[in-house]
Amino acid sequence: MYLPFSKKEKQEKPKKSKKVKVKTVGKRKKSVLFLWILLISSLAFGIYKNFTSIDQHTIHEREIVENHMVDTTAIESFTRNFVKDYYTWENEAESLEERTEKLTDYLTEELQALNVDTVRNDIPTSSSVGNINIWSVSQENEGTYAVVYSVEQKISEDKSSQWLRSTYRILLHQDKLGNLVITQNPTLWSLPKKSDYEPKQPESNGTVDSDTVQEVTEFLETFFTFYPTATDKELAYYVKDNALPPIRKNYIFSELINPVFQKSGHQIQVWVSVKYLDETTKGEQISQYVLTLERDMNWMIVQ
Repeated sequence: MYLPFSKKEKQEKPKKSKKVKVKTVGKRKKSVLFLWILLISSLAFGIYKNFTSIDQHTIHEREIVENHMVDTTAIESFTRNFVKDYYTWENEAESLEERTEKLTDYLTEELQALNVDTVRNDIPTSSSVGNINIWSVSQENEGTYAVVYSVEQKISEDKSSQWLRSTYRILLHQDKLGNLVITQNPTLWSLPKKSDYEPKQPESNGTVDSDTVQEVTEFLETFFTFYPTATDKELAYYVKDNALPPIRKNYIFSELINPVFQKSGHQIQVWVSVKYLDETTKGEQISQYVLTLERDMNWMIVQ
C-alpha cells in the first residue's frame, strides 16, 4: 500500500543552494581604461628616457678637442733682432743714439722711456752679441706671448774683455695683422735645467733561443758593415719598405753594443747600439736602433 510523504518529510527535503553572483569588471569600464593609459604612458616615458640617455652619452663620447697650432716664427725672429740691438753698444755718443733709435722699432713708448738711462752716455764699456737662444715661446692670453731667451755678450772695457751669458723673459703682443711690440722689459730669468728622467731600459726576457740570437746577431753585423755605403737596391735585400734610409757616409763598422732581443709573435725586436769609426773626423760615432725583424727565406728588417 502506497503511503504518501508526510508533511514533516516534505519539510525536511533539502533546499537548493543559491548561486553567488560574481561581479566582473568590464574591459571598457573607466577605471580599467585609466589604468591601461597609465601603464602605456609609463612604458613610453621609460623608452624615451632610455633613448635620450643613450644619445647624450654618445654625444659626450664624440666630443673632440681641437689643438690650436701657433706659428711662432715671426715672434722668434722679432725677438732675435731685438736682442741683437738691445745688447749691442759702443761707448760713443753716436753709437748710443743709434741704439736708442733702433729700440723704438721694438718697445712700447712706456718702455722706451723706461730704458733711456739703461746704457748711459758715459758708460765705460762696449758690448757685442754672440749666440742667441730662444728657449720657449708660450701664449699668456689672446695676443700676448712670453719668450724666454739667453744671450751671450762680449763686454769690453779698456783693453780687457769677457764673455757673459744671461737669460731673460719678455712679453710681446701680436695684433691681428701680425705686427709685434714688446710690452714687458727684459726680466732676469733662469735657463731650463737637465731633467732627472731616465727611460726604462729594455732587457732580454728569454723568449728568443740562443740559436736565433746567434743568427740575428750575425745578420745585424753583416748588415751594419755595409749599411753606411749601401745603395737603395742593396738595402732592399735586407730592409723592407724603406724601414731604414740610405745614409751614404764614410763609416767603418766596429761592433754591436749590448743588443737586447725579445720575441713578439713571429717577429724579433732588437734594441742595439752600433759603433762606427768616422773616417773623416777620426772619431767614433754610436747610433742607437730599435729594429723589428722577420724571417721568410732570410732575415729582414721590417721596422
